[in-house]
Order: sequence, then structure tokens, then C-alpha cells
Amino acid sequence: MSLFKSAFLAGLVGFGTVGLANADPVTFATAAGEQTLKAVPDRVVALDVSAMDTLAALGVTPVGVVSPTYVSYLPEDVAGATPVGTFFEPDMERIAALGPDVIAVGARALAMADALGRVAPVADMSVGTDAYADGLARLRGYGQMLGLEDRAEALAQGLEEKAAALRARIEATGGSALILMTNGPKLSVFGAHSRFGWLHTELGFAPAVEGITENRHGEAVSFEYLAEANPDWLLVVDRAAAIAAATGDSGDGARATLDTPLLAQAEFSRKGQVIYLSPAELYIASGGATSLARTMDEISAALDAAATQ
Repeated sequence: MSLFKSAFLAGLVGFGTVGLANADPVTFATAAGEQTLKAVPDRVVALDVSAMDTLAALGVTPVGVVSPTYVSYLPEDVAGATPVGTFFEPDMERIAALGPDVIAVGARALAMADALGRVAPVADMSVGTDAYADGLARLRGYGQMLGLEDRAEALAQGLEEKAAALRARIEATGGSALILMTNGPKLSVFGAHSRFGWLHTELGFAPAVEGITENRHGEAVSFEYLAEANPDWLLVVDRAAAIAAATGDSGDGARATLDTPLLAQAEFSRKGQVIYLSPAELYIASGGATSLARTMDEISAALDAAATQ
């Protein structure tokens, strides 16, 4: 069960009942601007893991979802939903058979929007580079779409309070950070304006290196680069682990990759200030309501652990 879902189940009205009770047009915010549907949708197909994450946090189960889900907490939340392909290759026939009122897509399925639009209205609920701000915006957008504004706002405020508390803590203790992605033996770093940049901009970690090349795959670096950068905190995203649920082959894990004599002498290693973040949440479910909360909780727990060393 998702982090937030249990908090609302006691008072949850059946989603289908909500849709049937409101036959008026509904306007909501998307990544492409405002969109209007004829009524609150009763049957939603979600072709994005972030969308599935946020819908689950709102207590809503889509009729169709992509598979695999990648993140460990989602299978229970989408149990009973029909698998409709992957977010890169949705199954048009299965989607059409479900008779959806709206199809929510993310960046990975956006190229299919025109074709999907012949089945049902398509809502671009993509999460862009600023995963935190976009995630909150999509959360509120789903609230508008589904007639669940109060629930969405409560979740959004909870995330904002969590981020503010963590930021105050990080800024009080100081320290720089470097965001590192491993992919087997390959290393790449990400800056403040990258897909992971909200760890800097929203949470207050000062960038250990300025001018990192900004692209979706980061800037390729070496072990010597990491040692010379010498951040106070190393924030690690293990891409191979993130996709292991789909491939069954995770390759070399981040811990094994970073287990070198050179990095063992770095200050962040000696102080135990390496944070291995849950990669599927950060990399695949980026901006999902539960994903954001879990990432912040992991960082908070790591700060606690480091403070006791």
C-alpha cells in the first residue's frame, strides 16, 4: 500500500460513484496547459509510472496501467488493473477495449499521444526536469481532474512541509553534495538543473561542482573526478538496479562499483556520507507523490545515521 493511500481509505468514496455524480465539464492543469473533459473521468488509463504513483496516493486505481511497475510499493495499489503494455509501447487494442474516459501519459509515451487520442482524450501529465515542482503540479492537476482537490491539496501540503523541514536541516548543517548515477561500471553526474536537480534546489544541498553538463544522461566522469570533487555528501542513483525489475539482470551494483581504494579515502566515504537513494522512485517514478516523499524520508534517515557516527 502506498505511503499516503491508507490515510484516506476510511473516508474514500468509490471512484466510479464520484464520476457518475458529476456530469459537468471538468477543467484541470496538465503539462501542456489547461484541459477540459466532458465530466469527471470514471475510467482512467495510466501510461506512466509517476502517474500511477500519484493516482495511488490519491486512492484511485486506473483501469489500465503499464507493466512492469518498477517501484516495489505499486503492485498492490494497481492490483486488478489491466496491463496495457509498457510506457514506450502501449497496447492500443487493450486500451481501446477498456473504454477509457481519459489516458494519462508521461514523457516516455508522449510520442504516442496522437494515436492514443483516437481512442480517448489524452492528458499530458509529464514530469519534466524539475521533478519536485512538476510533481506537485501534476498532483494538483489530478485532484482537479478527479474531483479530489481537497485530498490532492492535503498531500501537496504534506510534501511541501516535509521538504521545508528537510531543507532547514540541510542548510543548518551545511555541506555540499554531488549527484551520481551508476550504470554498471559507468559513472555520470548531474547538476542543479538536471532531472535530479531538486535535491539541490528544493532541499538545499549546495552543488559540489558547478557547470555540470546538463542532459538527460548526465555528464560522464571517472573515479578520479569524484575524488577530486570531494563532496561532503555523495547522492547515488543506481540505474541498473532501477531497471532490474524489468530485465532481471542488474549487473554490477552501485556499492560494488564504488568500492575502490581511491574512493575509500574520500571524505564522504570515511564519514559515511554516501546516500544510496532508491533508484526506481527517483529515476522512473520521478515526481510521483509517494516517490517524492520516500526520497525525502531516505535522505532524512541518512542524515540521522551520519549524525550518530
